[in-house]
This record gives sequence, structure tokens and C-alpha cells, in this order.
Amino acid sequence: MRNLRRTALLTVPAAVAGLLLLTACGSDGKPAATATPAASAPAASTPAASAPATDKAATDKAALKGSLAAGNTAKFGAIVLDGLDYTLYRFDKDTANPSASNCNGDCAAKWPPVPVNAQGTIKGIDAKLVGSVTRADGTKQLTLGGWPLYRFAGDKAPGETNGQGVGGTWFIAAPDGKKAAAGTGTGGNGY
Repeated sequence: MRNLRRTALLTVPAAVAGLLLLTACGSDGKPAATATPAASAPAASTPAASAPATDKAATDKAALKGSLAAGNTAKFGAIVLDGLDYTLYRFDKDTANPSASNCNGDCAAKWPPVPVNAQGTIKGIDAKLVGSVTRADGTKQLTLGGWPLYRFAGDKAPGETNGQGVGGTWFIAAPDGKKAAAGTGTGGNGY
């Protein structure tokens, strides 16, 4: 039994080192690009044993904000939600190729950027379409189909879509990164 424990302890660090090496290099052995697709599964993490329960709850909530899920509405069809089921938006003044965010300062207060989170998850969305962009303040923001993603401060509850069409430049994001199409949904999530 003692030898099994020792083997397991040696295997875990070796596996972690292997994953780090694979993450740092692309498939051709060269360093990976800075805008990388997000993983389709949550990253493994071990909370510190001494962390209070409230810190874990805050961490879990932050991880959910960096998550993406496909939803469906009767009014707007297929849409993108964060892990807390808040609607996500894209901004016509941003660019998708190359990805660039043009919402900063007061704009970012009204339209909070969706942060990149290693613990975030992706459900019902092609992980190949998910990436990130570095914002003017140096933080990382999730992108979908190259378009930076945002929440709207005017959405006070999950499933609200109050940001649709604001200023003729803000639109609900569809799971392919394009604008959600009005009137094509089934209302499957009850929004």
C-alpha cells in the first residue's frame, strides 16, 4: 500500500508538467499564440484548505461569469448566456478579425466585458469559436467568433435581453458569434 501512494504522488506532478508543456506549445512544437481558444471543460483546481467558504463562493461565482452556454428564446432564437444565465452581447464598433474591443471606461461600466476564466465552461457552443482578446487595460476578455463578449448592466435578472439594439450597435450574441436572429427561437429555456 505504501508503494502505491508513492507512485501516485510521483505520477500527479509528472502529469501536470506534461499538461503545462502541451499547453505552452502548439501542435507544431512552437509557442502557442496569445489569443487561444478556451477549453471546453473546466480546469482542475484545488481550493486552498485554509480559504473561508465565502471565498470559494466568490470564486465559483467568478468562474460562472467566465462560462458560456447556448440558450434559446422565443423572441431572439439561439443566444449566448454566461454561467449565471445572463445574456451576452457583441458590439458593432468592435472587430472580429483581428479581435479588438473598443468599449472602455464608461462604456465598460455599462457593458462589463466577459472575463477569461480558467475555470469557466463551455456548453452547447463550438469551443473552436471561443478565444480571448487583450483589452486596453491589459485584462483578457472572452471572444466568440472573434467578437468580444459583454454583459449589459441594464439586465437585472438572468434571461433579460434589455441590451438588444441599444444605440443601434449592441446585439445579443448567437452561439456562432454572429448576431442573434429575431423571431426564430423556440423558447426552450423559458426566457
